Amino acid sequence: MQFEQIPGSFRDPSGFLFVSDGEIFRQVNLSYKNNYDHLLNSGLYDALVSAGLLIPHEEDDIDFPNPTKGYKIIKPARMSFISYPYEWCFSQLKNAALTTLKIQKIALEHGMSLKDSSAYNIQFKNGHPILIDTLSFEKYVEGRPWVAYRQFCQHFLAPLALMSMTDIRLNQLLRIYIDGCPLDLASRLLPFKSRFRFPLLSHIHLHAKAQIQYADTKKMPIKHNPTLSRKAFIGIIDSLESAVNGLKWEPKGTEWADYYNDTNYSPDGFEHKKNIVKEFICESSPKTVWDLGANVGCFSRLASRKGIKTVAFDIDPAAVEKNYLDVISNGEKNILPLICDLTNPSPGLGWQNKERMSLVERGPADTVLALALIHHLAISNNLPFSKISQFMSAICRWLIIEFVPKGDSQVQRLLATRDDIFSEYDEKTFEREFGKYFELKGRVQIKDSERVLFLYRRL
Repeated sequence: MQFEQIPGSFRDPSGFLFVSDGEIFRQVNLSYKNNYDHLLNSGLYDALVSAGLLIPHEEDDIDFPNPTKGYKIIKPARMSFISYPYEWCFSQLKNAALTTLKIQKIALEHGMSLKDSSAYNIQFKNGHPILIDTLSFEKYVEGRPWVAYRQFCQHFLAPLALMSMTDIRLNQLLRIYIDGCPLDLASRLLPFKSRFRFPLLSHIHLHAKAQIQYADTKKMPIKHNPTLSRKAFIGIIDSLESAVNGLKWEPKGTEWADYYNDTNYSPDGFEHKKNIVKEFICESSPKTVWDLGANVGCFSRLASRKGIKTVAFDIDPAAVEKNYLDVISNGEKNILPLICDLTNPSPGLGWQNKERMSLVERGPADTVLALALIHHLAISNNLPFSKISQFMSAICRWLIIEFVPKGDSQVQRLLATRDDIFSEYDEKTFEREFGKYFELKGRVQIKDSERVLFLYRRL
């Protein structure tokens, strides 16, 4: 049997993920046997799966990649797209945090506890957060402190507090610090008023102080064997839950959050554009769609409402927040809003730059939408068409892209505060450069507009 271990799955001695014949499996090691059996026999697995809180799996009888350590092989249900916490909006991270605490409470009822609380163990399925690491549980031992406490504060509470009380963009600290935001840094960045919220004072400020105090093992007390009663354990979880629930953020004050209230399409033109995009989506027959520059997801939903798994990327955290809140309120299952700066997309991170996949590595999508985007890339960010077309060819099989000519009012707005150095920003150059990587399959000018929609298939 040929197998390849997934690079981001090597730190846990309980087991690891691997790929065989294009399918994802997890080896459960002998060292985890008692915990795995208790997970299933206690009813915890069934309770979490039935509540949509844990990814389901089936046991499989394929060969062990590492037979000397192997106990079981399980095949977890596959996720359509893997996202990371630094790509989530505020409410996504908040809901992921509350889901983690909810799982911990249910685990305690079945005699188990989370041994880690990494945000990377959470993904979004059908619009809701779900735990994807089956091996995150261990038997609960009365008196033992919660081993995942520090990680929860660094992966969830600290970044949420910073996003809520300091600056929404500080979620990007999760991209810099792969094991969560350092608590001493969070303590320094949070406003002084945060100390008057007891849960934040306790779980961030005093927690950070304790970490600094005991960072040097020489300063550790000789007898250091803290115990935590079950009642106190539950009290900590309740306190963390209160802290997370108390954090709010309103999506406002950014450039693109109200984009569709200020476009230069006529009502007929806007409907015409939607109809063209619908036709192009049908022609490309995708199973997966990425919408780049999706804003609040108007055009993303042309695909997702057809049952197509759609990832809606945008640079604006307010637009992504609004999009996600709509997903929740409407009960949508096929659209995943994410934050992404296309000029600096998520790179490979972690050990050997392989623990967290880059955006390109998570593709290609069957179809990419790039609507009202090209002028922002080419003019706002000085990207030539040759570079844009090359990037698009790496992430999709079909491309639906809108060309916005230089005479368009939105382009003129971009040029109003800078010199026009873009002599090759024209439709002829656009078609020539994209023709190097794609075959033209359709071209339609939008009604009441000089803008043109193109359908391309990768060569």
